[in-house]
Amino acid sequence: MQHRVRAVLLTPNNTMLLIKRIRPGIDPYWVIVGGKIEPTDAGPADALRREIREEIAGEAEIVSILHTHQTDTDRETFYLATIEKWSFEDRTGPEFSQEGRGEYILEEIPLSTNALDAVNLLPQEFAAVLREAVESGELLATR
Repeated sequence: MQHRVRAVLLTPNNTMLLIKRIRPGIDPYWVIVGGKIEPTDAGPADALRREIREEIAGEAEIVSILHTHQTDTDRETFYLATIEKWSFEDRTGPEFSQEGRGEYILEEIPLSTNALDAVNLLPQEFAAVLREAVESGELLATR
């Protein structure tokens, strides 16, 4: 079973960091920072910290698990985390240098339902979970 980890990264500005993906022939979409757990990772939290370092050159504090989605072949765990500093220019993830992967643009999105509704956040199932958490004020309570 493939296991992926992702982090809803809350900033001191009451925003969250999302990566906008622009790929040829596909409408733009946004994703949460993260990726798959590698055999060299000590566990899911270690994998998530590695992915955050690779994708945005940041260090985050993991607060809690926000949601888990599982199928017969995949498991994806979404964490809630806070982050103070990051540098998208200093990212080192292998996907950024692969030919034909399109563009990656880091964006700060306000913690509001209007802001979430304005982006095509994937996977859609998690977008609905995140929207509910924003609407209920659950995310702001962690700041």
